[in-house]
Amino acid sequence: MKVLKRNQIIISVLALMLITVGYMSYTSNVHNAIETGALMDSEKYAGIGDAKLVSSNNVQEAETAESATNTEERNEQSSTSASSISTENESESSTNVNNVSSNKNKESTESSETEKTTSASAKEVDYFATSRLERDKMYSQMLETYQGLVESSTIAAEQKNISTQEIANINNRKNSIMIAENLIKNLGFEDVIIFVNDTSTSVIVKADKLEDADVAKIQNIVCREIGVDTESIHISLK
Repeated sequence: MKVLKRNQIIISVLALMLITVGYMSYTSNVHNAIETGALMDSEKYAGIGDAKLVSSNNVQEAETAESATNTEERNEQSSTSASSISTENESESSTNVNNVSSNKNKESTESSETEKTTSASAKEVDYFATSRLERDKMYSQMLETYQGLVESSTIAAEQKNISTQEIANINNRKNSIMIAENLIKNLGFEDVIIFVNDTSTSVIVKADKLEDADVAKIQNIVCREIGVDTESIHISLK
């Protein structure tokens, strides 16, 4: 009986040890499994976090690149628009400058032509006015000379009579020339001047051309008013 009890006690102790060992082994396995699972979950979620982070960075970089691309495109468009506007402005400015230059050249040409015409007309007017003044001055000097002889106390009476006659002839010639010039102007000519000397009479008419009828009319007027022969009359244009 004692041996049986001792064996039971030994068996009980062994069973208890086995149970203890088994429990400890189970607990250790469970703990390891929990740690392993936790580690796997941690790695899983860490990977997901990294993936999300990488994805977020990629999206952000893509957005940044797209924004930069859009900005560059807008800058290029703005630059192109500005360049186009600048080109248009330059073209318009160049056109305006060319137009202004063309107008100035045209005005300058017209002004030059007008000045030439005016200058030519002025020269013609000056010719007739100057020639008339010189002719009148010559007659005035002749009259003054003859008048001096008439008033001189040292000149013979006969010479004084000749001087007096010459004074009358000069005045008559001046009046005849003035009448003839006015009558010729009445024919439609702008101006005319007549020079008379002992052998010929010169008639200068301001006109582009003269018809035969005009020449005949001028000759008749000069012959009648001044009293010279037709053969001595010389008509020219100015």
